Amino acid sequence: MTHVTIIGAGITGVTSAYALLDRGCTVTIIDRERYAGMETSFANGGQLSACNAEVWNSFSTIVKGMKWMFRKDAPLLLNPSPSWHKYAWLAEFVGNIGHYRQNTIATTKLAIAARQELFTIAARENIQFDHEQRGILHVFPDQSTFKKAQAVNKLLNEGGLERRAVTPQEIRTLEPALSEPYYGGFFTPSDSTGDIHKFTRGLADACIRRGAKFLSETEVQHIATVPGGVETRILPPGATTPEVIKSDSVVICAGIASRRFAAMLGDHVNIYPVKGYSITIPLDDPASRQAAPWVSLLDEEAKIVTSRFGAGRLRVAGTAEYNGENRDIRADRIRPLVEWTRHLFPGVNTEGVIPWTGLRPMMPDMMPRVQPGKQLGVFYNTGHGHLGWTLSAATAQMVADQIMPGVTPARPAVSMSVAQQKAA
Repeated sequence: MTHVTIIGAGITGVTSAYALLDRGCTVTIIDRERYAGMETSFANGGQLSACNAEVWNSFSTIVKGMKWMFRKDAPLLLNPSPSWHKYAWLAEFVGNIGHYRQNTIATTKLAIAARQELFTIAARENIQFDHEQRGILHVFPDQSTFKKAQAVNKLLNEGGLERRAVTPQEIRTLEPALSEPYYGGFFTPSDSTGDIHKFTRGLADACIRRGAKFLSETEVQHIATVPGGVETRILPPGATTPEVIKSDSVVICAGIASRRFAAMLGDHVNIYPVKGYSITIPLDDPASRQAAPWVSLLDEEAKIVTSRFGAGRLRVAGTAEYNGENRDIRADRIRPLVEWTRHLFPGVNTEGVIPWTGLRPMMPDMMPRVQPGKQLGVFYNTGHGHLGWTLSAATAQMVADQIMPGVTPARPAVSMSVAQQKAA
């Protein structure tokens, strides 16, 4: 039986584990946290959003980043301090502007493929994750931003996504709590929202029930290929002497740490940590529950998204910060999320907001790396950026197909090969 070690128990790690268990593999998952989904998969915006598949590689993104560089509350913030990794990454980001169209369409197709697979997993394992299938409403403040969005919408439609323009009146009908006057919007009825942490924990538990071994609070010190497989040197909790796990293959699903692990194996996976923030607002009183939106929102001007998690919670998230491996929760970055909520939904009590920050593992071309490494037995499923929650169920199938080619999973599954993705 093929034994696969998976590094990382975030959303990509546990979906990869699940896909490999379906193909009859023995799976060991290693994570440095005590529980699954405790880092970037803990408190993101919650959107399962094919409508947000547009890659960021454009000259307008560069212009905005330069314009906002010295605004502490800017939606996109670049720390200009010298860093070879940051500026090399940005140079590669600019070099991929020419691939904007094809990568946006390919990401849309991948997101659509992932959607049904994730729903199937949740139903099969009875995972409750505050799933709301009310669509996503993308709103625009003026004619200029709406016109630009029309061009993006054509690409999303070309990728197979049903996303339609809506008038200001239709916006108010779709989400009565949203009283702010907007020029127009786009609505994607097939998109949805859910709590990524609840799903990740639920799926990790399902993997353990099916025989996966989960090594928590365990540091990975080194990974190397050896004759007949891969050796992973780990330091278990409380131990002073490292242990070695030998497996047939390893899958790197370690978020921003994937770059470091790839370097151990002779591969270049140019992930940069792009910091995002969120607040979770408890809707503890009837007035707040009434005033909070149910339909998921994406405000184009503010770059802020919302997700309703059942009757009792509202998630508000946004911003992108290029500031290295920094996990500080900054008050000046949280404040715009709170103020935006107070402005649009004044009836929501924001006294008890819970702030959070996470580091998105982002590749310069905004495309996930789902591929074998240079050495036999090494595979990657990482670098999903802001769309890890949205894409994970499909990329898990892709990497499982690469590790176990020709093996039919124990149930029908969505599968998209790397070749199909590149051709998209």
